[in-house]
Amino acid sequence: MNVGRLLRALVFALSCVFAASAACAAGSLIALPDFTQLVQRHGAAVVNISAAQAGKGAGPGFPGLAPDDPMFDFFRRFIPRKPEHPRIDPDNKSLGSGFIVSADGYILTNAHVIEGAEEIIVRLVDKREFRARVVGADARSDVALIKIDATDLPRLAIGDPDKLQVGEWVVAIGSPFGFDHSVTAGIVSAKGRSLPDENFVPFIQTDVAINPGNSGGPLFNLKGEVVGINSQIYSQTGGFMGLSFAIPINLAMEIQGQLKSSGRVQRGRIGVAIQEVTRALAETFALPRAEGALVSAVEPGGPAAKAGIEQGDVIVRFAGKAVEESSDLPRIVSTSRPGSQVNLALYRAGALREINIVVGEWTDEGGSRARRSERVQPAPNKLGLVLALPTPAQKRERNVEHGLVIERVQGAAARADLQVGDIVLAIVSGGRQIALKSVDGFARQAAEVKDGQLVTLLVHRGSGTSYVTLRAGD
Repeated sequence: MNVGRLLRALVFALSCVFAASAACAAGSLIALPDFTQLVQRHGAAVVNISAAQAGKGAGPGFPGLAPDDPMFDFFRRFIPRKPEHPRIDPDNKSLGSGFIVSADGYILTNAHVIEGAEEIIVRLVDKREFRARVVGADARSDVALIKIDATDLPRLAIGDPDKLQVGEWVVAIGSPFGFDHSVTAGIVSAKGRSLPDENFVPFIQTDVAINPGNSGGPLFNLKGEVVGINSQIYSQTGGFMGLSFAIPINLAMEIQGQLKSSGRVQRGRIGVAIQEVTRALAETFALPRAEGALVSAVEPGGPAAKAGIEQGDVIVRFAGKAVEESSDLPRIVSTSRPGSQVNLALYRAGALREINIVVGEWTDEGGSRARRSERVQPAPNKLGLVLALPTPAQKRERNVEHGLVIERVQGAAARADLQVGDIVLAIVSGGRQIALKSVDGFARQAAEVKDGQLVTLLVHRGSGTSYVTLRAGD
Protein backbone atom coordinates (compact mmCIF):
# COMPACT_ATOMS: atom_id res chain seq x y z
CA MET A 1 0.00 0.00 0.00
CA ASN A 2 1.50 3.39 -1.07
CA VAL A 3 1.38 6.52 1.04
CA GLY A 4 -1.38 8.17 -1.03
CA ARG A 5 -3.70 5.21 -0.65
CA LEU A 6 -2.99 5.07 3.07
CA LEU A 7 -3.82 8.74 3.48
CA ARG A 8 -7.06 8.37 1.52
CA ALA A 9 -8.08 5.42 3.71
CA LEU A 10 -7.29 7.38 6.86
CA VAL A 11 -9.31 10.41 5.66
CA PHE A 12 -12.23 8.16 4.81
CA ALA A 13 -12.14 6.50 8.25
CA LEU A 14 -12.03 9.84 10.05
CA SER A 15 -14.91 11.19 7.98
CA CYS A 16 -16.98 8.14 8.98
CA VAL A 17 -16.18 8.73 12.63
CA PHE A 18 -17.14 12.42 12.42
CA ALA A 19 -20.31 11.59 10.49
CA ALA A 20 -21.31 8.99 13.09
CA SER A 21 -20.61 11.44 15.90
CA ALA A 22 -22.70 14.12 14.20
CA ALA A 23 -25.52 11.65 13.66
CA CYS A 24 -25.41 10.62 17.31
CA ALA A 25 -25.40 14.24 18.41
CA ALA A 26 -28.29 15.06 16.12
CA GLY A 27 -30.18 12.00 17.31
CA SER A 28 -29.67 12.90 20.96
CA LEU A 29 -30.93 16.41 20.32
CA ILE A 30 -33.98 15.11 18.51
CA ALA A 31 -34.69 12.70 21.38
CA LEU A 32 -34.86 15.45 23.98
CA PRO A 33 -38.48 16.37 24.78
CA ASP A 34 -39.96 19.80 24.14
CA PHE A 35 -42.24 20.89 26.97
CA THR A 36 -43.39 24.19 25.48
CA GLN A 37 -46.61 22.86 23.94
CA LEU A 38 -47.52 21.01 27.14
CA VAL A 39 -47.12 24.16 29.24
CA GLN A 40 -49.00 26.36 26.76
CA ARG A 41 -51.94 23.97 26.49
CA HIS A 42 -52.31 22.89 30.10
CA GLY A 43 -50.64 25.50 32.30
CA ALA A 44 -53.81 27.59 32.57
CA ALA A 45 -55.51 24.86 34.64
CA VAL A 46 -52.83 25.04 37.36
CA VAL A 47 -53.67 27.41 40.21
CA ASN A 48 -51.92 29.11 43.10
CA ILE A 49 -53.45 28.53 46.54
CA SER A 50 -53.03 30.82 49.53
CA ALA A 51 -54.52 29.55 52.79
CA ALA A 52 -54.83 31.87 55.81
CA GLN A 53 -54.57 29.88 59.03
CA ALA A 54 -55.02 30.76 62.68
CA GLY A 55 -53.90 29.10 65.85
CA LYS A 56 -50.54 27.80 64.71
CA GLY A 57 -47.20 29.31 65.42
CA ALA A 58 -43.84 28.23 64.23
CA GLY A 59 -43.23 26.57 67.59
CA PRO A 60 -39.93 25.80 69.30
CA GLY A 61 -38.74 23.68 66.37
CA PHE A 62 -38.54 26.61 63.92
CA PRO A 63 -36.71 29.44 65.64
CA GLY A 64 -36.61 32.67 63.67
CA LEU A 65 -39.13 31.65 60.98
CA ALA A 66 -42.20 33.82 60.46
CA PRO A 67 -45.39 31.98 59.48
CA ASP A 68 -45.50 33.77 56.10
CA ASP A 69 -41.91 32.78 55.31
CA PRO A 70 -41.98 30.41 52.29
CA MET A 71 -39.70 27.99 54.16
CA PHE A 72 -42.21 27.72 57.01
CA ASP A 73 -44.48 25.49 54.93
CA PHE A 74 -41.53 23.27 54.12
CA PHE A 75 -40.51 22.81 57.73
CA ARG A 76 -44.11 22.35 58.83
CA ARG A 77 -44.59 19.50 56.37
CA PHE A 78 -41.29 17.73 56.04
CA ILE A 79 -39.00 18.25 59.01
CA PRO A 80 -39.66 16.39 62.29
CA ARG A 81 -39.94 18.73 65.23
CA LYS A 82 -41.18 19.13 68.76
CA PRO A 83 -44.92 19.64 69.28
CA GLU A 84 -46.12 23.11 68.43
CA HIS A 85 -47.31 25.60 70.99
CA PRO A 86 -50.52 27.01 69.46
CA ARG A 87 -50.91 30.75 69.38
CA ILE A 88 -53.31 33.13 67.70
CA ASP A 89 -51.81 34.38 64.43
CA PRO A 90 -54.35 35.32 61.75
CA ASP A 91 -51.54 36.32 59.38
CA ASN A 92 -50.25 32.74 59.18
CA LYS A 93 -50.45 31.72 55.51
CA SER A 94 -49.38 28.63 53.59
CA LEU A 95 -48.63 28.74 49.90
CA GLY A 96 -49.36 25.82 47.64
CA SER A 97 -50.59 24.74 44.25
CA GLY A 98 -53.57 22.93 42.82
CA PHE A 99 -55.22 22.10 39.52
CA ILE A 100 -58.72 22.25 38.09
CA VAL A 101 -60.41 18.91 37.47
CA SER A 102 -63.83 20.15 36.34
CA ALA A 103 -65.00 23.21 34.40
CA ASP A 104 -67.37 24.19 37.23
CA GLY A 105 -64.59 24.88 39.71
CA TYR A 106 -63.52 21.70 41.51
CA ILE A 107 -59.80 21.79 42.35
CA LEU A 108 -57.46 19.11 43.70
CA THR A 109 -54.61 19.94 46.04
CA ASN A 110 -52.84 18.55 49.12
CA ALA A 111 -54.64 18.31 52.44
CA HIS A 112 -51.66 19.87 54.22
CA VAL A 113 -51.89 22.97 52.00
CA ILE A 114 -55.35 23.89 53.31
CA GLU A 115 -55.05 22.33 56.77
CA GLY A 116 -56.65 24.54 59.42
CA ALA A 117 -57.39 27.28 56.89
CA GLU A 118 -59.95 29.95 57.75
CA GLU A 119 -59.74 31.48 54.30
CA ILE A 120 -58.55 29.96 51.00
CA ILE A 121 -57.75 32.16 48.01
CA VAL A 122 -57.28 30.59 44.57
CA ARG A 123 -55.48 32.61 41.92
CA LEU A 124 -55.69 31.63 38.25
CA VAL A 125 -53.10 32.24 35.57
CA ASP A 126 -55.16 35.18 34.25
CA LYS A 127 -54.80 36.85 37.70
CA ARG A 128 -58.45 36.30 38.70
CA GLU A 129 -58.87 35.42 42.37
CA PHE A 130 -61.62 33.35 44.00
CA ARG A 131 -62.43 32.45 47.56
CA ALA A 132 -62.66 28.66 47.84
CA ARG A 133 -64.53 26.36 50.19
CA VAL A 134 -63.30 22.96 51.35
CA VAL A 135 -65.40 20.09 50.03
CA GLY A 136 -63.35 17.54 51.94
CA ALA A 137 -59.81 16.60 52.94
CA ASP A 138 -58.18 13.28 53.68
CA ALA A 139 -55.06 13.54 55.84
CA ARG A 140 -54.08 9.90 55.32
CA SER A 141 -53.58 10.31 51.58
CA ASP A 142 -52.89 14.07 51.76
CA VAL A 143 -55.60 14.76 49.16
CA ALA A 144 -58.05 17.65 49.40
CA LEU A 145 -60.90 18.81 47.17
CA ILE A 146 -61.87 22.49 47.14
CA LYS A 147 -64.46 24.42 45.10
CA ILE A 148 -64.62 27.91 43.62
CA ASP A 149 -67.70 29.54 42.12
CA ALA A 150 -66.77 29.77 38.46
CA THR A 151 -67.73 28.21 35.13
CA ASP A 152 -66.10 27.37 31.80
CA LEU A 153 -62.73 26.87 33.46
CA PRO A 154 -59.88 25.03 31.75
CA ARG A 155 -59.40 21.57 33.21
CA LEU A 156 -56.76 18.91 32.99
CA ALA A 157 -57.01 15.47 31.42
CA ILE A 158 -56.42 12.54 33.77
CA GLY A 159 -53.80 9.95 32.80
CA ASP A 160 -53.05 6.40 33.93
CA PRO A 161 -50.11 6.23 36.36
CA ASP A 162 -50.06 2.44 36.02
CA LYS A 163 -48.72 2.95 32.49
CA LEU A 164 -45.84 5.14 33.68
CA GLN A 165 -42.43 3.62 33.10
CA VAL A 166 -39.39 4.17 35.29
CA GLY A 167 -37.13 6.52 33.34
CA GLU A 168 -40.05 8.26 31.59
CA TRP A 169 -40.06 12.06 31.37
CA VAL A 170 -42.50 13.94 33.63
CA VAL A 171 -43.21 17.64 34.22
CA ALA A 172 -44.38 19.61 37.25
CA ILE A 173 -46.06 23.01 37.26
CA GLY A 174 -46.55 24.87 40.53
CA SER A 175 -45.70 27.86 42.69
CA PRO A 176 -42.43 27.09 44.51
CA PHE A 177 -41.76 29.81 47.11
CA GLY A 178 -44.69 31.72 45.62
CA PHE A 179 -43.25 31.97 42.08
CA ASP A 180 -46.40 31.24 40.09
CA HIS A 181 -46.45 28.72 37.25
CA SER A 182 -42.86 27.56 37.52
CA VAL A 183 -42.09 24.56 35.32
CA THR A 184 -39.64 21.81 36.23
CA ALA A 185 -38.96 18.47 34.55
CA GLY A 186 -37.27 15.16 35.23
CA ILE A 187 -37.86 11.45 35.08
CA VAL A 188 -39.75 8.82 37.04
CA SER A 189 -37.22 7.37 39.47
CA ALA A 190 -39.39 4.61 40.95
CA LYS A 191 -43.02 3.56 41.42
CA GLY A 192 -44.97 2.19 44.36
CA ARG A 193 -42.73 3.74 47.00
CA SER A 194 -43.77 3.33 50.64
CA LEU A 195 -42.90 6.14 53.04
CA PRO A 196 -43.01 6.09 56.86
CA ASP A 197 -46.58 6.41 58.15
CA GLU A 198 -47.87 6.54 54.56
CA ASN A 199 -49.08 2.96 54.10
CA PHE A 200 -52.07 3.83 51.93
CA VAL A 201 -50.21 5.64 49.13
CA PRO A 202 -47.93 3.95 46.54
CA PHE A 203 -45.93 7.09 45.76
CA ILE A 204 -44.40 7.92 42.40
CA GLN A 205 -40.78 8.91 43.03
CA THR A 206 -39.23 11.41 40.61
CA ASP A 207 -36.19 13.64 40.34
CA VAL A 208 -38.35 16.61 39.29
CA ALA A 209 -37.34 19.70 41.25
CA ILE A 210 -40.10 20.20 43.86
CA ASN A 211 -39.90 22.85 46.56
CA PRO A 212 -42.24 24.42 49.14
CA GLY A 213 -45.19 25.83 47.22
CA ASN A 214 -45.21 23.01 44.66
CA SER A 215 -47.33 20.95 47.04
CA GLY A 216 -50.68 20.08 45.48
CA GLY A 217 -49.59 20.82 41.91
CA PRO A 218 -49.91 18.37 39.00
CA LEU A 219 -47.32 15.94 37.69
CA PHE A 220 -47.73 15.52 33.91
CA ASN A 221 -46.68 12.86 31.45
CA LEU A 222 -45.56 14.00 28.01
CA LYS A 223 -49.12 13.69 26.67
CA GLY A 224 -50.14 16.51 28.99
CA GLU A 225 -52.14 14.15 31.22
CA VAL A 226 -51.98 14.41 35.00
CA VAL A 227 -50.45 11.27 36.49
CA GLY A 228 -49.87 12.48 40.04
CA ILE A 229 -50.18 15.19 42.69
CA ASN A 230 -46.84 16.49 43.94
CA SER A 231 -46.90 15.96 47.69
CA GLN A 232 -43.56 15.50 49.42
CA ILE A 233 -39.82 15.90 49.09
CA TYR A 234 -36.94 14.31 50.94
CA SER A 235 -34.36 16.75 52.22
CA GLN A 236 -31.86 16.94 55.05
CA THR A 237 -30.81 20.48 54.20
CA GLY A 238 -34.07 22.29 53.40
CA GLY A 239 -33.27 22.31 49.68
CA PHE A 240 -34.25 19.99 46.85
CA MET A 241 -32.06 16.87 46.81
CA GLY A 242 -33.39 14.98 43.80
CA LEU A 243 -36.10 13.04 45.64
CA SER A 244 -39.71 14.05 45.28
CA PHE A 245 -42.90 12.05 45.68
CA ALA A 246 -46.28 12.32 43.98
CA ILE A 247 -49.63 10.72 44.83
CA PRO A 248 -50.85 8.60 41.87
CA ILE A 249 -53.77 10.41 40.24
CA ASN A 250 -56.00 7.32 40.04
CA LEU A 251 -55.88 7.05 43.85
CA ALA A 252 -56.44 10.80 44.20
CA MET A 253 -59.45 10.73 41.86
CA GLU A 254 -61.02 7.86 43.78
CA ILE A 255 -60.59 9.81 47.01
CA GLN A 256 -61.97 13.02 45.52
CA GLY A 257 -65.03 11.11 44.35
CA GLN A 258 -65.74 10.05 47.94
CA LEU A 259 -65.01 13.53 49.26
CA LYS A 260 -67.38 15.01 46.70
CA SER A 261 -70.21 12.61 47.50
CA SER A 262 -69.90 12.31 51.28
CA GLY A 263 -67.15 14.64 52.47
CA ARG A 264 -65.12 11.77 53.90
CA VAL A 265 -63.20 8.68 52.82
CA GLN A 266 -64.10 5.12 53.74
CA ARG A 267 -61.30 2.57 53.88
CA GLY A 268 -61.30 -1.14 54.42
CA ARG A 269 -59.38 -2.95 57.14
CA ILE A 270 -59.03 -6.56 58.23
CA GLY A 271 -57.31 -6.28 61.62
CA VAL A 272 -53.84 -7.75 61.21
CA ALA A 273 -50.27 -6.66 61.85
CA ILE A 274 -47.90 -7.69 59.06
CA GLN A 275 -44.24 -7.74 58.15
CA GLU A 276 -42.10 -8.29 55.06
CA VAL A 277 -41.25 -11.83 53.94
CA THR A 278 -37.47 -12.16 53.68
CA ARG A 279 -35.70 -15.05 51.97
CA ALA A 280 -34.90 -16.53 55.37
CA LEU A 281 -38.55 -16.29 56.48
CA ALA A 282 -39.70 -17.81 53.19
CA GLU A 283 -37.41 -20.79 53.79
CA THR A 284 -38.53 -21.42 57.35
CA PHE A 285 -42.21 -20.99 56.43
CA ALA A 286 -41.79 -23.41 53.51
CA LEU A 287 -42.83 -20.84 50.90
CA PRO A 288 -42.04 -21.27 47.20
CA ARG A 289 -40.57 -17.75 47.07
CA ALA A 290 -40.16 -14.62 49.19
CA GLU A 291 -43.44 -12.80 48.59
CA GLY A 292 -46.58 -11.72 50.38
CA ALA A 293 -47.38 -10.23 53.77
CA LEU A 294 -46.58 -12.28 56.87
CA VAL A 295 -49.24 -11.97 59.56
CA SER A 296 -47.42 -11.29 62.84
CA ALA A 297 -50.56 -10.58 64.89
CA VAL A 298 -54.33 -10.90 64.53
CA GLU A 299 -56.74 -8.53 66.25
CA PRO A 300 -59.05 -10.52 68.53
CA GLY A 301 -62.60 -10.36 67.22
CA GLY A 302 -61.53 -8.46 64.09
CA PRO A 303 -62.45 -9.33 60.48
CA ALA A 304 -59.34 -11.47 60.00
CA ALA A 305 -59.93 -13.44 63.20
CA LYS A 306 -63.57 -14.06 62.22
CA ALA A 307 -62.46 -15.30 58.80
CA GLY A 308 -60.01 -17.76 60.35
CA ILE A 309 -56.76 -16.01 59.49
CA GLU A 310 -54.01 -17.03 61.88
CA GLN A 311 -50.71 -15.68 63.10
CA GLY A 312 -48.01 -17.00 60.76
CA ASP A 313 -50.21 -17.02 57.64
CA VAL A 314 -48.65 -15.39 54.58
CA ILE A 315 -51.19 -13.50 52.45
CA VAL A 316 -50.22 -13.53 48.77
CA ARG A 317 -53.42 -12.35 47.09
CA PHE A 318 -56.31 -10.14 48.18
CA ALA A 319 -59.45 -9.37 46.15
CA GLY A 320 -57.81 -10.78 43.03
CA LYS A 321 -54.71 -8.57 43.37
CA ALA A 322 -51.25 -9.98 43.98
CA VAL A 323 -49.50 -9.07 47.23
CA GLU A 324 -45.84 -9.03 46.19
CA GLU A 325 -44.58 -6.92 49.09
CA SER A 326 -46.07 -6.54 52.55
CA SER A 327 -46.70 -2.85 51.79
CA ASP A 328 -49.08 -3.89 49.00
CA LEU A 329 -51.64 -5.34 51.42
CA PRO A 330 -52.68 -2.15 53.31
CA ARG A 331 -53.14 -0.33 50.00
CA ILE A 332 -55.28 -3.06 48.49
CA VAL A 333 -57.34 -3.59 51.64
CA SER A 334 -57.90 0.15 52.10
CA THR A 335 -59.51 0.42 48.66
CA SER A 336 -61.95 -2.41 49.42
CA ARG A 337 -65.48 -1.37 50.34
CA PRO A 338 -66.25 -1.87 54.05
CA GLY A 339 -68.83 -4.64 54.45
CA SER A 340 -67.93 -6.33 51.18
CA GLN A 341 -66.87 -9.97 51.06
CA VAL A 342 -63.62 -10.67 49.23
CA ASN A 343 -61.47 -13.70 48.58
CA LEU A 344 -57.85 -13.94 49.64
CA ALA A 345 -55.12 -16.51 49.15
CA LEU A 346 -52.56 -17.39 51.80
CA TYR A 347 -49.93 -19.93 52.67
CA ARG A 348 -50.31 -21.87 55.91
CA ALA A 349 -47.89 -24.64 56.90
CA GLY A 350 -46.49 -24.52 53.38
CA ALA A 351 -49.85 -25.11 51.69
CA LEU A 352 -51.80 -22.59 49.62
CA ARG A 353 -55.43 -22.07 50.60
CA GLU A 354 -58.20 -19.56 49.94
CA ILE A 355 -60.40 -17.80 52.49
CA ASN A 356 -63.36 -15.42 52.21
CA ILE A 357 -63.34 -12.39 54.50
CA VAL A 358 -65.79 -9.58 55.21
CA VAL A 359 -63.88 -6.29 55.12
CA GLY A 360 -64.24 -3.97 58.12
CA GLU A 361 -64.01 -0.19 58.13
CA TRP A 362 -60.78 1.56 59.03
CA THR A 363 -60.84 4.45 61.48
CA ASP A 364 -58.10 6.49 63.13
CA GLU A 365 -58.90 4.74 66.37
CA GLY A 366 -59.00 1.33 64.68
CA GLY A 367 -56.16 -0.82 63.50
CA SER A 368 -54.41 -3.87 64.72
CA ARG A 369 -54.48 -4.47 68.42
CA ALA A 370 -52.00 -7.28 68.72
CA ARG A 371 -51.95 -9.63 71.64
CA ARG A 372 -49.27 -9.06 74.16
CA SER A 373 -47.00 -11.84 75.57
CA GLU A 374 -45.21 -13.87 78.54
CA ARG A 375 -42.22 -16.12 80.26
CA VAL A 376 -40.24 -19.73 81.47
CA GLN A 377 -36.98 -21.69 82.96
CA PRO A 378 -33.36 -21.83 81.76
CA ALA A 379 -32.78 -23.94 78.65
CA PRO A 380 -29.36 -23.78 76.94
CA ASN A 381 -29.59 -24.52 73.19
CA LYS A 382 -27.96 -23.96 69.80
CA LEU A 383 -29.96 -20.80 69.32
CA GLY A 384 -28.09 -19.03 72.13
CA LEU A 385 -31.17 -18.49 74.28
CA VAL A 386 -31.80 -18.93 77.98
CA LEU A 387 -35.53 -18.72 78.68
CA ALA A 388 -37.82 -18.61 81.71
CA LEU A 389 -41.50 -19.15 82.51
CA PRO A 390 -43.61 -16.07 83.20
CA THR A 391 -44.95 -15.38 86.63
CA PRO A 392 -48.71 -14.73 87.06
CA ALA A 393 -47.92 -11.07 87.67
CA GLN A 394 -45.91 -10.87 84.42
CA LYS A 395 -48.75 -12.49 82.51
CA ARG A 396 -51.18 -9.92 83.81
CA GLU A 397 -48.77 -7.07 83.15
CA ARG A 398 -48.13 -8.12 79.56
CA ASN A 399 -51.59 -9.53 78.87
CA VAL A 400 -50.30 -12.88 77.56
CA GLU A 401 -51.31 -16.50 77.82
CA HIS A 402 -48.14 -18.30 76.70
CA GLY A 403 -44.54 -17.75 75.65
CA LEU A 404 -41.05 -17.77 77.11
CA VAL A 405 -39.15 -14.74 78.33
CA ILE A 406 -35.51 -14.32 77.26
CA GLU A 407 -33.24 -14.30 80.31
CA ARG A 408 -29.92 -14.33 78.43
CA VAL A 409 -28.76 -14.09 74.82
CA GLN A 410 -25.57 -15.20 73.13
CA GLY A 411 -24.36 -16.56 69.81
CA ALA A 412 -27.05 -16.77 67.15
CA ALA A 413 -29.64 -14.99 69.26
CA ALA A 414 -27.32 -12.05 69.91
CA ARG A 415 -26.47 -11.79 66.20
CA ALA A 416 -30.19 -11.65 65.43
CA ASP A 417 -30.53 -8.72 67.85
CA LEU A 418 -32.78 -10.57 70.29
CA GLN A 419 -32.76 -8.92 73.70
CA VAL A 420 -33.25 -9.82 77.33
CA GLY A 421 -36.90 -9.27 78.15
CA ASP A 422 -38.17 -10.19 74.69
CA ILE A 423 -40.80 -12.89 74.73
CA VAL A 424 -40.58 -15.83 72.35
CA LEU A 425 -44.15 -16.81 71.57
CA ALA A 426 -43.61 -19.52 68.97
CA ILE A 427 -41.10 -21.32 66.79
CA VAL A 428 -41.63 -21.95 63.09
CA SER A 429 -40.45 -25.30 61.74
CA GLY A 430 -41.23 -26.85 58.36
CA GLY A 431 -43.82 -24.20 57.67
CA ARG A 432 -45.66 -24.99 60.93
CA GLN A 433 -45.89 -22.53 63.79
CA ILE A 434 -45.65 -24.11 67.23
CA ALA A 435 -46.72 -22.08 70.27
CA LEU A 436 -44.27 -22.20 73.18
CA LYS A 437 -45.93 -23.06 76.49
CA SER A 438 -43.12 -24.77 78.39
CA VAL A 439 -39.34 -24.80 78.59
CA ASP A 440 -39.28 -28.53 77.90
CA GLY A 441 -41.31 -28.08 74.76
CA PHE A 442 -38.91 -25.46 73.46
CA ALA A 443 -35.93 -27.59 74.43
CA ARG A 444 -37.30 -30.47 72.34
CA GLN A 445 -37.72 -28.18 69.35
CA ALA A 446 -34.28 -26.64 69.79
CA ALA A 447 -32.64 -30.09 70.11
CA GLU A 448 -33.77 -30.93 66.58
CA VAL A 449 -32.08 -27.85 65.14
CA LYS A 450 -28.84 -28.51 63.23
CA ASP A 451 -25.87 -26.15 63.02
CA GLY A 452 -26.36 -23.68 60.18
CA GLN A 453 -30.11 -24.26 60.01
CA LEU A 454 -32.40 -21.25 59.70
CA VAL A 455 -34.94 -20.94 62.50
CA THR A 456 -37.74 -18.40 62.78
CA LEU A 457 -39.14 -17.25 66.11
CA LEU A 458 -42.23 -15.19 66.81
CA VAL A 459 -41.01 -12.53 69.25
CA HIS A 460 -42.92 -10.03 71.36
CA ARG A 461 -41.22 -6.74 72.21
CA GLY A 462 -42.80 -3.61 73.57
CA SER A 463 -46.38 -3.50 72.30
CA GLY A 464 -45.88 -5.45 69.07
CA THR A 465 -44.85 -8.82 67.67
CA SER A 466 -42.64 -9.76 64.74
CA TYR A 467 -40.91 -12.78 63.23
CA VAL A 468 -37.12 -13.00 63.65
CA THR A 469 -34.93 -15.42 61.70
CA LEU A 470 -31.57 -16.63 63.00
CA ARG A 471 -29.03 -19.22 61.91
CA ALA A 472 -28.30 -21.85 64.57
CA GLY A 473 -24.74 -22.36 65.75
CA ASP A 474 -22.05 -20.68 67.81
